[in-house]
Amino acid sequence: MEHWALQGKKIVLGVSGGIAAYKAVELLRLFVKAGASVQCIMTEAATRFVAPLTFEALSGRPVPIGVFTSPGESGGIDHIQVAQQADLVVVAPATANSLAKFSGGFASDMLSAVLLATKAPVLLAPGMNVEMWNNPATKHNLEILRSRGMAVVGPEPGDLACGVVGMGRMSEPLHVFDAAVDLVAPNWLDGRKILVTAGPTREALDGVRFLSNRSSGKMGYALARVAAALGAEVRLLSGPTCLPDPWGVQVSRVESAAQMAEAVFSWMDWAEVIVKAAAVADFRPSAPLDGKLDKTEAGANWHLELTANPDILWQLGRRRHGSRPVLVGFAAEMGGDWEARARAKMDRKGCDHIVVNDVSLADRGFEAESNAAVLLSRDGGRREFELMPKEHLAMRLWNVLSREIESRREVDG
Repeated sequence: MEHWALQGKKIVLGVSGGIAAYKAVELLRLFVKAGASVQCIMTEAATRFVAPLTFEALSGRPVPIGVFTSPGESGGIDHIQVAQQADLVVVAPATANSLAKFSGGFASDMLSAVLLATKAPVLLAPGMNVEMWNNPATKHNLEILRSRGMAVVGPEPGDLACGVVGMGRMSEPLHVFDAAVDLVAPNWLDGRKILVTAGPTREALDGVRFLSNRSSGKMGYALARVAAALGAEVRLLSGPTCLPDPWGVQVSRVESAAQMAEAVFSWMDWAEVIVKAAAVADFRPSAPLDGKLDKTEAGANWHLELTANPDILWQLGRRRHGSRPVLVGFAAEMGGDWEARARAKMDRKGCDHIVVNDVSLADRGFEAESNAAVLLSRDGGRREFELMPKEHLAMRLWNVLSREIESRREVDG
């Protein structure tokens, strides 16, 4: 599935000689799936862990190793040409030895020569033994490379190949992939402070049962992740989901609508933009039970009395100061004139925009990987987005919203 930030990009994936070289295979797969053109380069030591043929098969390109290659070896690939054509260079794993070579400016193999000649952004994903990671020489080399503008992702604590547990484990391929996206994404939201809510809420019936809805949180998480990649400082308030924390986003998890409201209002003055993508329960049980209700005690019919939850978006619209923060609501509709209902909701809640989608179709909306939507604006604007992956839709939405955010900052400033 093509990725909004990496489609058509030329990526050099350098693999140095560490046990984590196997993770580079999965990273290559992610880059290729995202629509990037990938040139893999291996060090001689890396070929002891994974055969070059593996990377050649997945990338569709020969894999050079030494600086001097003949037409019969890796197609005679020139390191200067590779360096100049790259949009991004990623080294995963970056071993202690490779970091030392890069910081010293050596060009003894194809990978170090490309690093020395490229002007593209460089992302290093260190992976090594914990003692090698903690060695002052390694720390010094990384400081030098960072001072030259190279980005670093990881390492992480965990089980190492040497049999110990500690810092030095190369970050998982998906984390390296996300960090790569951050380096090539446009800076539409650079420095903006954005609060996103996502997922469902749960309203307790008793100690084991609750009222909830079908929201998976995927759209809200995509909006948060893409905003961070576009340069924003993002805080995500999430209801219960099975989704991992998005890369580069500060996540707080809540359970109920009341907890969601408390968290939103505590961050309201901080945020320039609030996106209310969470499917907050409209009602909660008036008197939730302690412990677990025995169904024999409930009888054939269990009658519940429900109380309205706080309307968070409505309160935000009345608490904000002038045009700050920009408020973006979501409306999940089914059947009838759902667009008219969504516009009425936008006016009633006092938000600036509302993203509305028809969740009656199985290929979009709740729990799906894709979505289609209409963005309605208070000024009468209407923009329609066809069915696409949720991260692609998030990028398209931010492309529109970033212009308004910038214009409001200019007016307020």
